[in-house]
Amino acid sequence: MSETDRPRAVVAGASGFIGRALVAHLQESGYDVQTIGRSGPVTWADPAAVARAVDGAEILVNLAGKSVNCRYTDPNRDEILRSRVETTSALHDAVIAASDPPRVWLNASTGTIYRHAMDRPQTEEDGELGTGFSVDVGREWERAFFADDLPATRRVALRMAIVLGDGPATALLLRLARLGVGGPQIDGWWFPHRRYRGIGESPSGGSGFTWRRTRGRQRFSWIHLDDVLGAIDLLIDRDDIAGPVNLTSPRPSDNRTLMRELRRAVGMPIGIPACRFMLEPAMWVLRTEPELVLKSRWTLPGVLERAGYRFRHPHLRAAIADVAQTGSTTRGDVVT
Repeated sequence: MSETDRPRAVVAGASGFIGRALVAHLQESGYDVQTIGRSGPVTWADPAAVARAVDGAEILVNLAGKSVNCRYTDPNRDEILRSRVETTSALHDAVIAASDPPRVWLNASTGTIYRHAMDRPQTEEDGELGTGFSVDVGREWERAFFADDLPATRRVALRMAIVLGDGPATALLLRLARLGVGGPQIDGWWFPHRRYRGIGESPSGGSGFTWRRTRGRQRFSWIHLDDVLGAIDLLIDRDDIAGPVNLTSPRPSDNRTLMRELRRAVGMPIGIPACRFMLEPAMWVLRTEPELVLKSRWTLPGVLERAGYRFRHPHLRAAIADVAQTGSTTRGDVVT
């Protein structure tokens, strides 16, 4: 098959470690891949070029958005929201204008859209959305994605859990484990602040700051990068699946178990626990947020399991072992 005969896939936000892996995977699967980003032949600054790229594409995947691995200062909060909503809206306009629109559009979303859950898992059918900044970002993101009627284009929102792969977030966790400071992260009292307050058209959650006595048992939902790619393959092929889909392992864990398995993977027998009063100043130095490790994320892949998807890495220990073996020699960027 010549390159001109190959079906075209468009990947927006392809510079992250998930995006780069997806581009390579789609090319191996026989697609001619066009990327949209801040730089390159097609950029967000050129709406006409974006429209040309989308028109005639078989599939469209959008992973664009500023990393949440940062301090939630007002400028960063605004950019986290803007970078998701505006890029999604730009693609929405391009799909509407296309004479030959993509048959399927997969748009990144987040499993953090669900509430802090310690009592039961959250699925697409019965999950309860939470409140505050991270949840509002997810709401606004999906609102822009599902706006209006696009009869020729099936839309799927990828509510991704933490992705285990060769990005720097996973590398940081492994490095902490190697240094002997990979114990559980334990929530507790801290001075009130407003960094987690709601955002968008209808901000939720008041100040947004809440601490909970989780004792390091906050749930940890995760998915291996290989299963992100495998799930995307299934969602491209299954014309009967639309709407939100949880991309997460069927066997979520908790923070204590996560840190124990990280220590096991690197051969470190000890791990010093970190309470919130230690995490807050440490995260300030690292320019990131304690919420990323203290919120209880408990999601299950209801849609994927009913569709018959077979996970390549359903177990945390094996997934971490795989990442630990390959992560030091492969590419990296920020996980979602």
